[in-house]
Amino acid sequence: MSVRFLLNGERVHVGDVDPHTTLLGWLRERGLTGSKEGCAEGECGACAVALLRRGPDGTPRYDAVNSCLVPLPSLDGQNVWTVEGVAEPDGSLHPVQAALVERGGSQCGYCTPGFVVSLFCEYYRPGRVEPDPESISGNLCRCTGYRPILDVLKAIPAAAPEDPRRPERRLPVVASDTESRLEHVAGARRFLLPERLEAVFEALERFPEATLIAGGTDLMVYVNQRAARYPVLVSLQGVTELRRCEAAPHELVLGAGLPLSELEAELAERCRGELGLLEQLLPLFSSRLIRNRATLGGNLGTASPIGDSPPALLALDAELTLVSRGGARRVPLIEFFTGYRESLLRAGELIVSVHVPRPAPRFQRFYKVSKRVLDDISTVAAAFGLDLDAAGRVERLRIAFGGVAATPVRALAAESAARGLPWDRATVEGLLDAVSAAATPITDHRGSAEYRRAMVRRLFQKFFADTALAAEAAE
Repeated sequence: MSVRFLLNGERVHVGDVDPHTTLLGWLRERGLTGSKEGCAEGECGACAVALLRRGPDGTPRYDAVNSCLVPLPSLDGQNVWTVEGVAEPDGSLHPVQAALVERGGSQCGYCTPGFVVSLFCEYYRPGRVEPDPESISGNLCRCTGYRPILDVLKAIPAAAPEDPRRPERRLPVVASDTESRLEHVAGARRFLLPERLEAVFEALERFPEATLIAGGTDLMVYVNQRAARYPVLVSLQGVTELRRCEAAPHELVLGAGLPLSELEAELAERCRGELGLLEQLLPLFSSRLIRNRATLGGNLGTASPIGDSPPALLALDAELTLVSRGGARRVPLIEFFTGYRESLLRAGELIVSVHVPRPAPRFQRFYKVSKRVLDDISTVAAAFGLDLDAAGRVERLRIAFGGVAATPVRALAAESAARGLPWDRATVEGLLDAVSAAATPITDHRGSAEYRRAMVRRLFQKFFADTALAAEAAE
């Protein structure tokens, strides 16, 4: 079967495509070489392209993504714009391209197309008033030419209402005359695009060897860098039941298949400030290019000990709903991770939603220790939640870490010992040994075991210092 989508406004039909073919690889084979391969793992942004789609509120928008991590079959029915489609057909430059020329924002030029696409998406961002520096945080300039590029970001004007490139003027968002193709076959390999959970379970019954893929920001790295090949890939990107976000009186329900950038918008709309842990985490979760495809379900489902979302969700006492053809079950996240890269997930089962109980802790902090502030893997991640009674004694304390053991961990002994104690320096110092006992780190290229043990203690002390300042400010 074939893949059909819109590319720079033109309808494209690609037949017999291997499911492991990336959009970047296909573009370059087609001669659209503006998109570059720099890292093949989504860290440099040289391959950035824009997807025209609707946001959570239905408003059309351009979302920048890493084309090196997008399997071509997943684009069926989508609307894609590359750097070649940014300028006008007559060759005149788009305002972001002109600004890069005028301000010397291009050095060797290799990264420039990716910056153009990210700036293009920011230029048309709905509701843009002030420039968002994070819009280009996923783009790497190896010539260290960031200052003039930031000057461009700050200088680009608002898009004119009559601009023909505005997202609402480039509808349809989806290639609507493309019939729904739910299965792509190339030789012995298949890529399935179910739209409902029932269809996912049918696919898993037909192909027990199938691998689930959500945003692909982890799995496609294995395809690119380790030549991993999967006989059957079942995409979850279009499954409607995985994309809900609801605020009930007793809990918040976060869809496991909702892209993290959409989750950011939903949290800001529904419960601003309530889930401070997630609001602090998400801007540090790789880059926006990654978050435009990555999902909570994918991050949790890999059971990685260095995933950034597990510590934050552990500190929020989150639970997961796991669903299979045989039914649903709800499990505490603290019980989900059973070993290194192992979890409670059974064959034919997937994460459907994440549940965060309300009320959330009053004091919440997420800390990420990494070599770069943005777009980097954690050496240690820490998340804390705290409630105090009227006398300033601990009612609830949650302490969670990533990167310090074979699984994400909670310092349960320290949490229990803290209950009823005054939240002061003496209590914190007395808990340090119990906190560090939860960590069983190893030494790797990101940090030594001794460094990680030290950071576990220091981050807990930092949390105390931050909460003491917050409490003083509230009085």
